[in-house]
Amino acid sequence: MTEAEKAYIAGIIDGEGSIMLIKFHNNQLPSPCVSIASTSLELLEWIKQVTSIGVIKGKKNYNETKHKNSFSYIVKYNDAINLLESISPYLIINSKKFRADMIINEYKSLTPRNGRYSEELLERKLDFYQRFMEVK
Repeated sequence: MTEAEKAYIAGIIDGEGSIMLIKFHNNQLPSPCVSIASTSLELLEWIKQVTSIGVIKGKKNYNETKHKNSFSYIVKYNDAINLLESISPYLIINSKKFRADMIINEYKSLTPRNGRYSEELLERKLDFYQRFMEVK
């Protein structure tokens, strides 16, 4: 990605995106996720092409006479962390920048590769999640 593309994607995330920790499976602790919602499929396809990661999913439209179809671009796990590392210098919205920095600086050190947590590490991970969720 060029610096201009990184800055543009950061602007889209500032405006229409979310930086989250989500449980993707019942037996799993929350993991990093970046998503962008839009009615412009072309925009999301461009982002997916430029980043070479993520998936685009359509959202259910319950009233097509009143609403346009909408879509979500979703990036999870390490791909989300790598995307955040690329675009974080260009984020402007304080809460999104703070959440991105938390994930970049703390998430991997609190997540064992084998998925087995000591009591202390699990407590630190849950504290991290609590602090992350308090960011508004």
